[in-house]
Amino acid sequence: MINFSELKVGDIVLAKFEEQLTEGNIVQLDAENRQACVLHGEQEIWYSPEDLFPIPLTEEQLIRLKFRKTEEGYVRGPFTVQLPNGSDPHTVLHYRDETRNIPGSLMVHQLQNHYQGMTLFHLD
Repeated sequence: MINFSELKVGDIVLAKFEEQLTEGNIVQLDAENRQACVLHGEQEIWYSPEDLFPIPLTEEQLIRLKFRKTEEGYVRGPFTVQLPNGSDPHTVLHYRDETRNIPGSLMVHQLQNHYQGMTLFHLD
């Protein structure tokens, strides 16, 4: 389950429908009813937060988000992501003169929200 307050339009999440999890993008939020509309292909469905799940941030997910692997980490333009490793249990985000050290691993929607906060652009 994802906390409703963490969700933003454009976030990529897993949505549970009839006991199956399907990846989709949030296209609309209804704060009054605490629901999110998720786009699956061409179909939009409204979900409660208890039916939405985060996607762990992995190398595969970073590649899907158009990051490329370098010696410094995963890079997309001037934005860099360093995943936790054995010697450093933090996720490190760097954009120009701002660096964020986040304990542990991130989820895809959390990276998208940090990216937007740091760059003022949505990561999709």
